[in-house]
Amino acid sequence: MAALPRTVGEYYYRGDSACHESGLVNWLRDEQRAGGPRGRSGFAISARMSEALHAALQTLPESAWEPSGDLHRAEIREGADVPFVPSEKTEKKDLPPLRYVAMRIGKKPGELFEDGSAVRHFPALSNRWELKAARLIEWHRQKAGTIEFVQDVIKNELGGGVRPSKYFGANAVGLRLAVIAHNVLGALKRLALPPELLTARPKRLRFLIFNTPGRLVHHARSLLLRLATAALWTAAYREGLRLLPATT
Repeated sequence: MAALPRTVGEYYYRGDSACHESGLVNWLRDEQRAGGPRGRSGFAISARMSEALHAALQTLPESAWEPSGDLHRAEIREGADVPFVPSEKTEKKDLPPLRYVAMRIGKKPGELFEDGSAVRHFPALSNRWELKAARLIEWHRQKAGTIEFVQDVIKNELGGGVRPSKYFGANAVGLRLAVIAHNVLGALKRLALPPELLTARPKRLRFLIFNTPGRLVHHARSLLLRLATAALWTAAYREGLRLLPATT
């Protein structure tokens, strides 16, 4: 956060369960934090499932669960607030209370997960109270996703798995460029492309948007580009150019 430009005025943090440790959580909650920007920083972090937290989830009534906007064809996803207060010695009394929410994922009627369970729970803790539980979970899951998926894309679709040189420094640059390409594609999908392409992998974007086949035609003293693709993606391409901020 300290490396961000001064023009940034709002700070948010999303992390998985590896980030669920008291030092980081208390640092994010402290508006006078050392070594970082001052002020509120909204966050949501996947919580480790303790026995007490699991017991609190089991006591939630069915009416507490609301459909999540994170739709999935093969699963039913719901979110709820969890009335849970951790009994941790590191909890500071002068800090605002944390909010615990959970996602419940269930199979379609008559189906079970591989381990035989009917539902699975994924809790998270946050300091954002302005969002409904389902919306907060959806926002939390809009981070890079599971790191294994990100590694697969960077390695196999963006060239990160190929070492361009025998020199360590050159290989480090190549890997960093692959990561930058992943981040740029993520921003492009959220800022300029249609919602149905939000989960598109680089290969799909390459065939739909970047490598659009066309032919240059000279006609009536004009140079025309004739595109051999569906009008839908041509329109999406033009709309994306309009939505992207102008470069200087």
